[in-house]
Amino acid sequence: MPRSSTDRRRGSAGPQDAQRIMVDGDEVLVIRSPRRTRTVTADQLDGTLRLRVPSRLSRAQVDEHARAFQQKLRRRAEQRRRTDEELMRRALELSREHLDDIPRPTSVVWSDRQTTRWGSTTSTEGTIRLSSRLQKMPLWVQDAVLVHELAHLIEPGHGPRFQALVARYPRTREADAFLEGVSFAWSHPQ
Repeated sequence: MPRSSTDRRRGSAGPQDAQRIMVDGDEVLVIRSPRRTRTVTADQLDGTLRLRVPSRLSRAQVDEHARAFQQKLRRRAEQRRRTDEELMRRALELSREHLDDIPRPTSVVWSDRQTTRWGSTTSTEGTIRLSSRLQKMPLWVQDAVLVHELAHLIEPGHGPRFQALVARYPRTREADAFLEGVSFAWSHPQ
């Protein structure tokens, strides 16, 4: 269906102008415009990064802009701390997405008292506590700790079955490395 002159003036793109690409595992909607000469703008549409770029931009340049905007969006999201209610909602989402919706915690809260562990679970009560120190860390790290604690509601130990459950979260190894680095830095101050 042809676009109207009003659509063109507003800069909205028709389907022929839009392309969905993957950048570092995230979907990006790229809208190329022959009228755009230098600027690149971005926003989010239903959780997907949408880039408006000049038509002449190469794929490498588009990827570079996408990464920069993704990083900016992550920083913004990380600056806003999750409440206990949001933490509970996120735990239920992670349970559904990665653990077959089996673990159903009764509560998930931040704890200022946890200074030596990132999280803890009381499986008999279904409660999960995350160290408040995690609040300043990236959301994907918080999610990895949540999945770890959710897995304890299924498997109490750290054996092979537990490790297989935790490995279902795609950034587990990355989060473990991140937390090891943080722990090392905190235990070895300048």
